[in-house]
Amino acid sequence: MRFGTTLRKTIYAPWKDKYVDYDKLKKLLKESDGGSSVEDDDDQWTADDESAFVDELLNVQLEKVHAFQADTYQKLRDRTTACESKLDPLAIGLKKDASDEGEVDAADKKLEVASQEREKILKEVLEELDKITKDVNELEKYCRINYTALYKATKKHDRKRGEAYKLRAFLDTRIAELPFNKEDYSPLLYRLSAMYSFVRQSLDGKTKESLSFADSHTGGESFTSYKFWVHPENLLEVKTVILRRLPVLVYNPQTSKVAEGFQRDPTLTSVYFDNPNFKLYTDKVNQAPDAASLRLRWYGQLADKPDILFEKKTITDGNSSEEQRFPIKEKYIEQFIKGKYKMEKSVQKIQNREGESSDSADNFQKAVDDIQAFIKENQLQPVLRANYTRTAFQIPGDDRVRISLDTDLALIREDAIDTERPCRDPEDWHRKDIDDASMEYPFSGIRKGEINRFPFALLEIKVKGYKKYEWVDDLMDSHLVKGAPRFSKFVHGVAMLFEDSVNSFPFWRSDVESDIRQEPQQAFEQEQDRKAKMAEEEFAVGSLFGTRPSGSYRPSISSPVSSPAGAGGKSLKDRISAGRSSLPYATSPTSKEDVAEEDLDNEDSQMPTAGLTKPSGIRSFLPSFSSSKYARAHQTPNARLPPGVSNPTSWIKDQGPVRVEAKVWLANQRTFIKWQHVAVLLASLSLGLFNAAGPSNNVARALAVAYTIVAVFTLVWGWAIYMIRAKMIKERSPKDFDNQIGPIVVCIGLVVALCLNFGFQYHAMLQRQEQKHSSAVQNTTLLEPQRIELL
Repeated sequence: MRFGTTLRKTIYAPWKDKYVDYDKLKKLLKESDGGSSVEDDDDQWTADDESAFVDELLNVQLEKVHAFQADTYQKLRDRTTACESKLDPLAIGLKKDASDEGEVDAADKKLEVASQEREKILKEVLEELDKITKDVNELEKYCRINYTALYKATKKHDRKRGEAYKLRAFLDTRIAELPFNKEDYSPLLYRLSAMYSFVRQSLDGKTKESLSFADSHTGGESFTSYKFWVHPENLLEVKTVILRRLPVLVYNPQTSKVAEGFQRDPTLTSVYFDNPNFKLYTDKVNQAPDAASLRLRWYGQLADKPDILFEKKTITDGNSSEEQRFPIKEKYIEQFIKGKYKMEKSVQKIQNREGESSDSADNFQKAVDDIQAFIKENQLQPVLRANYTRTAFQIPGDDRVRISLDTDLALIREDAIDTERPCRDPEDWHRKDIDDASMEYPFSGIRKGEINRFPFALLEIKVKGYKKYEWVDDLMDSHLVKGAPRFSKFVHGVAMLFEDSVNSFPFWRSDVESDIRQEPQQAFEQEQDRKAKMAEEEFAVGSLFGTRPSGSYRPSISSPVSSPAGAGGKSLKDRISAGRSSLPYATSPTSKEDVAEEDLDNEDSQMPTAGLTKPSGIRSFLPSFSSSKYARAHQTPNARLPPGVSNPTSWIKDQGPVRVEAKVWLANQRTFIKWQHVAVLLASLSLGLFNAAGPSNNVARALAVAYTIVAVFTLVWGWAIYMIRAKMIKERSPKDFDNQIGPIVVCIGLVVALCLNFGFQYHAMLQRQEQKHSSAVQNTTLLEPQRIELL
């Protein structure tokens, strides 16, 4: 089906004027309805034609789509917030009904609604939620079809009118500036899902205890998967980060032998199925319900007779998946695809081993029947091959964290759709020119249009359960990786190799040819903004059910890889302060496609700044003297807490018995001993100076007394600080341990004493010189009369 026809059928009537005017672009491109270009002698392609087309495509149409997407999404958020406001009084009234004490504040009583109005509000909100959900789905389709339309028009230009220059790079740059295709609707859908749950359960008359939306999302031991792209320059650093925590999982095809240390990482080959209309691809890109994919997968070269698995994966509600798989020998694959072989021998072997009515035999037979029926129903055939090298990281026997790193990904056409030039023999299920020659990456023998080499490595992290791992979060939040939550090798390969045959592209397609490397500070700021936005959405969900989510998200003060003061520190501080003032403690369980929250184990080590008292004493004038966390916290303005949130009266760290490490006590004692050492030195100096001065040297005796006073102050100060800090340690005080008053007083006293000593000595020296001069003059006067008499 031609794309123009697909676009006309996809248009959502209320937004008809907001779509890309594809017909106008074709007219500017001077292409007739039949698809051929109009190039008469009197109507050649000119520079003015080029300018008009480029301006219409990259400015008018792209800006129209971006503006409408941003405006519509904001309106959907506002409508969602309005629904939550309508439900808030109902949530408060429900809290009163479930309260054991039966007492509520006067403000809560005013918000209660009559029972007859309650059902009316719930039904109105439910109707509005249906409309919002429909508009969200339509907006996602709107973005995808317009994204495809822009690329289709650009490709037509580059193929027919691109003699001077190609527009593809310009389009990628403009889309990066106006990223209407980057919006993630998952947080909004999460809020809608929470309200759906609340409204429907309230209409069913369920109690407060049953309205626990968060609990329904905390399933036990399921895996949460995160996908990323890794630039080749960051590949080694990513590997070293992982290897500090997880060893390489060595794969050995010969399980009866011991794996050797020099064994190479295995290569995996997957052959994906689809039909000439690419139905499976379209369903997967458009996130259709029960979208399924089918593939054959094996390790190593096919000539080595590896185990081959037939795998069918179906996406169900909530982004979870169901898989069916069974092993099959190479010689039976073609007959199985044609429906002439139903794996009778394998089924019989299982029945003989475990019994005819065993669960294993029944599950195997069901998987065989379902996959064979799936192939026949959709007329599937092999269309794409994905070959890559996989490095797996996992602690043997511990699958709580599993990481795979795929490199050297090559996507190769495996189809026989073009009967005139088929890539594969239509009578065989795979390309023998690749497998018989045992080709390896970079597959230099494959023709240019039949292969696409993915420029990045693929990182997938699977975490079991809901425990948080700090090093995993640090890796996912770093500049070393770029998030690609819905990336699929099958979807990407079809989009790149069969772009003329499909009418829908994945959003990440424009990022493949861009430089995904980021500065550490830039990546840190973007991650903080994304987490703050996610926390805002989750805060709304928690407030709806009457229980605020736990405060695991708090904006970080600085990047773990660079200081914000080096690049954009001021703007980052302002942004973090704004995040604190709006949502300092809001969070909720993460979805499977989102980045995990910060590690809960680090809560005690991060001192909240909300509600701290203002600094007093010398810190208020010289706050930069101290570099501690507490002193830095004094330099930030107090955060404004949202309504309903108050400063905590006690901290988790203050609970339980006092347990102080020995090094803390020893550090305090070591500081006290240093102070006493300085006091002893000063006292020895003053005593020696006093004894050497004698009764006639008043200056030296006065300086000795001054040094003695400084020594006594040093002794008293050291003892007082030792006792104060010991008390603070026992009380687990969050106050600052730094105090600059004592060192400053001692230094100033010594400097003043030394200056006075120098001044007095210099003055005494001048007096001695004057006395000598006056004595010489007197002697000369006395000798002069005697000399005259002699003459």
